[in-house]
Amino acid sequence: MRRIRPRRSPAVPLLLAVGAGAAGVVWLWWSNTPSIADDNSKILNAGRITGLLAGYLMALVVLQMARVPALERRVGSDRVARWHAMSGRYTICLVLAHLVLIMWGYALQAGKSFGDIVQQTIDSIEQLPDMGKAAIGTGLLFVIALLSMGPVRRRMGYDTWYHIHLLTYAAVFLTFWHQLSTGNEFAVDPTAKTVWYGLYGSVTALVLWYRILAPIRLNLKHRMRVEAVVEETPGIVSVLISGRKLHRMGAEAGQFFRWRFLAPGMRLSSHPYSLSAAPRPTMLRITVKAIGDHSSALRDLRPGTRVWAEGPYGALTAAKRSRGKVLLVAGGVGITPMRALFETLPGSAGDLTLLYRANTTQDLALWDELASIAEERGARLMYAVNSPEGERPDISAETLSRKLPDIDRHDVFMCGPPGFAQQVYEALRGAGVPARRIHHESFEM
Repeated sequence: MRRIRPRRSPAVPLLLAVGAGAAGVVWLWWSNTPSIADDNSKILNAGRITGLLAGYLMALVVLQMARVPALERRVGSDRVARWHAMSGRYTICLVLAHLVLIMWGYALQAGKSFGDIVQQTIDSIEQLPDMGKAAIGTGLLFVIALLSMGPVRRRMGYDTWYHIHLLTYAAVFLTFWHQLSTGNEFAVDPTAKTVWYGLYGSVTALVLWYRILAPIRLNLKHRMRVEAVVEETPGIVSVLISGRKLHRMGAEAGQFFRWRFLAPGMRLSSHPYSLSAAPRPTMLRITVKAIGDHSSALRDLRPGTRVWAEGPYGALTAAKRSRGKVLLVAGGVGITPMRALFETLPGSAGDLTLLYRANTTQDLALWDELASIAEERGARLMYAVNSPEGERPDISAETLSRKLPDIDRHDVFMCGPPGFAQQVYEALRGAGVPARRIHHESFEM
C-alpha cells in the first residue's frame, strides 16, 4: 500500500470565505450609512442591512444547489444539503426582518405608524421600480420555506417537493432586480453594483454548467442504458447499467449518481442511488430497496431503457481514510456503498471488517458477494440481525470493543438510516474512536 494521505475537506476555508463575504457586506452598509441617530433612521438602516445580508445569502443558497464538484465530492453532499437548509432558514428570517423593518421605516417617513405597514407595502409595490417582481419572488420564497418544514416535507412525495424546490431559482431571479434599483448602496457606489453583478453572475454560470451543460455532455458521451434488473432479496433489486467508457466518468466506490430512467412514468423523477459495486469500463450497478413509487418501479425496468445520470457525487470514498485498519458499518440498504468500498479499499488480510445490520437474515442483500469478497481478501464479515423473538442486537461500545479490541485505531465508514447511524456513532465514540475518523454520509434532507 502507498502511504495513506487522507484528502482534507475544504469546509473550514469555505466557511471562513463565507464569513469574510458577510463582513464585506456589513462594511458596504456601514460605509454608506451616514447617521443612525433617530428612531426612523435606525429602523430604515436595520432594514437595509438585513436586506443586504439576505441578498448575499440568497446567492449562497443557489450556489449550494449548483452541485459544484468541489462541494459535492470534497465537502460531501449531505453536509452541503445541511448548509443549504441552514442558509435557507437564515435567508427567510432576514427577508422577513427586511420586509417589516423597511416598510415600517417608509411608513414613518410618510407620517404613518406601524399599523400602516400593509398599506405602505402595497404603495411601495405600485410606486417603486421592480418591487412587483420582488413581491412575487418573496412570496415564492415563503411558500418554499413552508413546504420545506419537517412535518410538511415528510407528508409530500420526493418528486413533488423536488420540483417545487426548483422554484427557488425563479424566486431569487425575481428578487434580484429590486436590490439594484432601490438599494442605496448600489445607487451611490458603482463598484458595489459591479461586485453584486459578479457574485450573482458567477453563481448563475455555475448553475448553468453543473446543473444543465455538464449532465448533457456526460450523457451524450456515455449513452447509458439498462442492461438487466436482478432481484437480490424480496423488495431489493439491482439495476445493471451499461454504457461507453464509463470508467472515464471519474466515479469511485462509495459515491452515488442522481438517476433518471426514461421509462413511462419515470421520466420526470430523478433520485440518488449509490453504486453497489466498483465501477467497470462498461458497467455500473445500483442496488435499491423498494420504499417508494420510484424505487418500487425499478423492478419493472426493461433492458434497453435509456438512463440519464448526474454525478458522481459524494465524499464517502477511500480518500477519507487515515488509518491502515477500516471498519465498514452498514444498516439496511446502506450496504450499497459499503459493498463497493469493501471490494476496493486497499488493505492486507485482517485490515478490513464489515458489520452489516438487518432485521432478518433474508434481508441481508448481496450477502453471497460479500462473503466471496471477504474470503478472497482475508477480510472479516459480521452481521447483526434481530432474534427470532424480534429482539434487536446489541450494538454498543462494549460490544464493538469486544469484537474489535483495537477499534480505536480504525477508520470507520458508515451508511444507514439516521436513527441507526446516530446509535452507532455514539457507540463508536464510547469505544474511543475519534469523531474525525467516523465517516458518514446520508441523503436525508
